[in-house]
Amino acid sequence: MSGRDATTVRDVAARAGVSASTVSRVLGGTYPVAPATRARVLAAIRDLDYVVNAHARALGGATTKTVAVVVDDVTSPFYAHIARGVEEAASAAGRLCLLCTTHGDPRRIVAVVDTMREQRADAVIVVGGAWQDPDYRDRMTHFAHALDRAGSRLVLVGRPPLGPGVPAGVVEYDNEGGAFALTSHLLSAGHRRIAYLGRVAGLSTSAERVRGFDRAHALLDLTPDAGLIVDGAFTRASGYRATRELLAAGREFTAVQGATDLVAAGAVQALREAGRRVPHDVAVAGYDDIPPALDVHPALTTVHVPQEELGRAAVRLALQRAEPPDGRHIVLGTHVMLRGSTKAPSPQPDDAD
Repeated sequence: MSGRDATTVRDVAARAGVSASTVSRVLGGTYPVAPATRARVLAAIRDLDYVVNAHARALGGATTKTVAVVVDDVTSPFYAHIARGVEEAASAAGRLCLLCTTHGDPRRIVAVVDTMREQRADAVIVVGGAWQDPDYRDRMTHFAHALDRAGSRLVLVGRPPLGPGVPAGVVEYDNEGGAFALTSHLLSAGHRRIAYLGRVAGLSTSAERVRGFDRAHALLDLTPDAGLIVDGAFTRASGYRATRELLAAGREFTAVQGATDLVAAGAVQALREAGRRVPHDVAVAGYDDIPPALDVHPALTTVHVPQEELGRAAVRLALQRAEPPDGRHIVLGTHVMLRGSTKAPSPQPDDAD
């Protein structure tokens, strides 16, 4: 055998003095093999530096002891910390963690999940909000069933369930409740003109946060100013641009609620450039409690999301195969972190009397 030839199962079998089917049983771990025979096979694998062919293993019906985590953007601190939780739990369970990115494209999400199904991953964990797209839901439902038949499991993190009877676990956090609590904090401080920046049409995460924003106003019989709710993206650039546009249009507001911490950080920059003091002139709050929230000056009031625990819970849920066919739905709590970027609005001249 030349150095350029790949070692095969037959080579391992010949070295160990067993049949190729016995080697396959040892690799798959699904059939009993005598300890002495198993030891000879494993020794031959080490001696020959044999690498298991993932495609061959998939054809044999075994999983590849991998957990795939699918995120929109690997550079986002929010996704990175969830992925860290997945990796820690997967490693502790003896699984290899694969990180896949989709750049927010629903078609890419479906393609990655399909690839992981073909690779027989133990679990596929999809992180982030879902788009309100019937075709996406139908295809993800199809893959959830396909993964389940292959001995794998789909787990959705931070997105709603696919529907009753779908074998997909769900790990969420109280997204709407967090936004409700944050808006309630601003309203209780006396703010009545709150700009909401970073609404994303059709994205479940955005819809839930806007619902919390609206519900907090409704509790006090208040109606948010539609002109202060600005569409955008969950980015710093979006928050910066939206704030500049509101200021240029002469819109009056005493507080900014960013859809994320990055959006809020962009708003702080735009306000500072315009000579507006935070929080003396305009209070600013974010969402997610990512590490950069502490680097903004003043530090951001925000909603804490247990990001790493979301990842760990997703792995635990994925590997618990004894769960009901439709999986489990876990909801983790959120809470407001009060910091220096929010306070009551400055008294107006008319209020001094």
